[in-house]
Amino acid sequence: MIRVRMSMADAHYGGNLVDGARILQLFGDVATELLIRHDGDEGLFVAYDKVEFIAPVYAGDYIEAVGEITKIGNTSRKMTFEARKIITPRPDINESACDVLEHPIVVCRAEGTCVVPKDKMRTVR
Repeated sequence: MIRVRMSMADAHYGGNLVDGARILQLFGDVATELLIRHDGDEGLFVAYDKVEFIAPVYAGDYIEAVGEITKIGNTSRKMTFEARKIITPRPDINESACDVLEHPIVVCRAEGTCVVPKDKMRTVR
């Protein structure tokens, strides 16, 4: 799991909307940690099989990205990911007000495949 605040540098579109690619970058970081924990190597992200952008993300939002390995092949690792908005700014109250969301908002889900080359694998489990 990774938690990060989206910054103004992450905002790419009008209204401080964050580019969906930023969320995929978080999923890549989650995948890297999962591979290190499982195989002792960062591995390589080969493909996304499915990506769903469900809700907008804005500068100032706190995003929690999680993932899990769902299938282990010879060298491949199938994974699922979910990103949730857990804190959001409240500029209507004042410039530094934020709300912790009682119910996190799912902003993106994805499925992907990573590969760890045989010669790089180490059993870490």
